[in-house]
Order: sequence, then C-alpha cells, then structure tokens
Amino acid sequence: MVFSTEVWIKIVFAIGIAFIVANLATPLVMKFAKQVGAIDVPDEKRHIHKAPTPRMGGLAIFLGFLLSVLVFANITPQVRGILIGAILIVVVGAIDDVLNLNAWLKFGVQIIAAVIAVLSGVLINVVSNPLLITSGQALTIGVLSVPVTILWIVGVTNSVNLIDGLDGLACGVSTIASLSMLAVSMLVSDANSNVAIILAALCGACLGFLPFNLNPAKIFMGDTGALLLGYILATVSVIGMFKFYAIITFILPVLALAVPLLDTVFAFTRRMLNGQSPFHADRGHFHHRLLDIGLNQKQVVAVLYAVSAILGLVGVLITSTGTVRMIVALASFVIAACIWLFVFRHNKNIHIHHEAAAAAAEASPEEEKKDEEA
Repeated sequence: MVFSTEVWIKIVFAIGIAFIVANLATPLVMKFAKQVGAIDVPDEKRHIHKAPTPRMGGLAIFLGFLLSVLVFANITPQVRGILIGAILIVVVGAIDDVLNLNAWLKFGVQIIAAVIAVLSGVLINVVSNPLLITSGQALTIGVLSVPVTILWIVGVTNSVNLIDGLDGLACGVSTIASLSMLAVSMLVSDANSNVAIILAALCGACLGFLPFNLNPAKIFMGDTGALLLGYILATVSVIGMFKFYAIITFILPVLALAVPLLDTVFAFTRRMLNGQSPFHADRGHFHHRLLDIGLNQKQVVAVLYAVSAILGLVGVLITSTGTVRMIVALASFVIAACIWLFVFRHNKNIHIHHEAAAAAAEASPEEEKKDEEA
C-alpha cells in the first residue's frame, strides 16, 4: 500500500461520511418520491416486484457521494467536470423517474454529460496492446481519444442502468466495481490518491443505500441512481484506471465492470438482430435468464455479486505482487468454488424437482381412473 497516513484517513472518512449521509437521506428520499409520484408500478411482462415501490433512491446516493467528495477530494478541473456532468445526469434521471422520458432523450443527455467530462480533460489517450500490433505495450489513439472516451462513458452509463432489474443488483455490482478499482489504486501509485478518495466516497454512498435496496426492496435507485453510478464509474476509471500501467490500461476497468458491460453488449446485439431498437426493453438480461432456470431473486443477485467479485479480484491480482497476489488468488479460488457448489447443488435440486413433477404427471391419469371406478 503506497498511500500516506493522511490519505488513508481521508479514504476512511470519505467512506464513512458518504455512508452516513446516504443512509440517513434514503428515508427522506422515499417520502419525497411518494409525494412527487416517482413510484414504480409493476406490470406482468418484465417487473419482478409485486407492490408499487418508490424510486429515485439515487438522490440519496448522490447526496452522500457529493458531500464526501467536496469535503475530502481535491477538486481538479477533471473532477469538476465529472461533478457537473453527474449533476446533469441526476437531474434528468430524477425527472425520468417521475415522467418516464424518451430513451433517446436520455441518451442525448448522457452524450452531453460525457462531452462535459471530455472538455474538462477526462480523456483516454492510450489503450493496452494485447495483440502486440506494435512493439510497444500501449497504443496512442490520437484523434480517436475523444470519440473513444465518449463511447466508453456512455456505454458504461447505460450498462449499469440495464442491469438494474433486481433488488440490490446494480447497486451491489457498482459497489464491488468501485471497491476493486479502489484496491488497485491503493496498490499502484500514490499519485492516484484523489481517485481513491472519489471511489471511496462512491463505495460508501452505495453501502449506505444498499440496506434499503436489498430484497425485498423498500426503494429503487431508479434512473437517478443507475445512470449516476455508471457515469461516475466510467469517468473515474478514465482518470484512474486508464492511467496506471500501459499493459493493463484497458483490462482493469473492463474486468471491474464486466458483468454490466457484457450484459449490455449481448442485449444491444440481440435487439438489433431482432430488428428492434437497442433501447427496447425485454426479458433477455443475465438476471432474467438466471430467474428462468429456477433461481430466486436473492440467489441470482448472489451469483452475479460473486462473479463481479471474482473478476474484480482478478484485476487486483494483475497489479499485485508477493503476499497480496497469493491472498487475492486464494480469495478468487474460494469464491469460484462457492459459485460452482451453489449452482451445481441448485441445478441438482431442480432436476430432482422436475423428475418428481414428471412422475406425478404420469401418475395422475391412473389416479383419475381409480376415482371414476370408485
């Protein structure tokens, strides 16, 4: 760990303050959401929850995050641009939670927020060179830096929003992603202390909100929270993760955000192949497919948490050495084994249940005949 004691204190307090503010603000946001009509009413097609539930919980996350960053982080031009873009995202997200705005309008706002960040100096200048196209470990992308950065920010922002389909899923996965990137920032360079503080604030705010969002959820993040988390993770990864070592400039943030990114890629591809808009809602997401094989909400969320944690640990493993690498490798193995045992055992139970149901179905005509004879 390369940080000074002062930075460590700031990180701890950033997590603590963000947690307390978000946790205390959530009940107030719940009341406010009910007053303005930000209520998620379930339908029979896609929604899993049964009762109307207030949304706009992202406001509580934003309040905790913003206060913590303003108090403990160094507000550089890059950070200022990220915060301005975040405010825009939150305002539009809050309006959408009440009025259900057009998807393309929200997409346009996300591009504007990304442009604000880019104009403030949030730019991807180099990417890793895993295919060894040149002799160097990294490729300088030059004039492509602006469109690549905007694509990254908008893509990650949407990816977190798209996985926000089960209680606690998007918030928990974002917490794990922020923790993974925080761990890497602490392992690599003290020059990234400001990034670590921002990630600590985001992690603390998510943890403060999460108890209200776990199944059965008392409040949803709504687009206010899902878009905010995606935007912050995307922009902070640019000023942090993409600046570490050339060989891992691309791998680290992709691993930390792999679950939402892969789900988004598959969703957009599936919809366009079916001749639909990429923003067309459906039940083809990872969490829907896991529900369809027989897992319940809590089990699906646990599985995706575990997958996110493993991939995040792999990212930490890439940058660590010695004892830390051994501990991370062991933790990854334990989590992977737990997932395998969980899925294997559950699939076995499902198979037994299906066999019992089939046997009952075959026996039922015989029973009906006996009843008629009696």
